[in-house]
Amino acid sequence: MSFQHIIIQALVKADIQTAWNCYTNPDHITQWNFASDEWWCPMATNDLRVGGSFTSRMEAKDGSFGFDFEGVYTDVVEFKHLVYLMADGRSVRVQFTESGDHTDVEVQFDAEDQNSLDMQRAGWQAILNNFKKHTESISS
Repeated sequence: MSFQHIIIQALVKADIQTAWNCYTNPDHITQWNFASDEWWCPMATNDLRVGGSFTSRMEAKDGSFGFDFEGVYTDVVEFKHLVYLMADGRSVRVQFTESGDHTDVEVQFDAEDQNSLDMQRAGWQAILNNFKKHTESISS
């Protein structure tokens, strides 16, 4: 199976340890892992090791829809990158690069074939923007 890759990025005004912790700690994940204010993430778990799995529950605030976003890690290097496979076999790589007093976070993921590439890029970027906003709010 061959997938198209989509890349999104955010330059986060935080040190790499803070960015990593906000991205991987379930207490933080529930604060940012949704694409719009109509959604929320009521629950997250994360076993951050090769072979470990994670789950984030994403739900519409009005209760009309919800789903579990989950995967299994295939590579984890603390403060550098994490790679995981989603349940449908698509791969995601999240790269953390220190840049002065900022951290560049780049997410490369395999596109699915249900939604347009632009829609997928916009949705994932909105979530990454929420991550940036949350991380910067606690690191300032």
